[in-house]
Amino acid sequence: MKGRELTFIIVALLLGAILGGFVGELIGSFLPEGAAKTLFTKSVSFGFETTRVQLYSFAFTIGLMFKINFMSVL
Repeated sequence: MKGRELTFIIVALLLGAILGGFVGELIGSFLPEGAAKTLFTKSVSFGFETTRVQLYSFAFTIGLMFKINFMSVL
């Protein structure tokens, strides 16, 4: 039962962060220029830039980037 609870918590946190980021960008797009708009639209990005690996018979791209804004933290 513990494993299912942990999985639920992780999925809920990820979905909340994704939806919060979307809502923050949406709210920020309707606000006039100023401190409130900056609060909702300012974000911090971190992660690994994309890297392309080409081998003889195939190629693939690897990358992972997180973009966090005010609403995704809430």
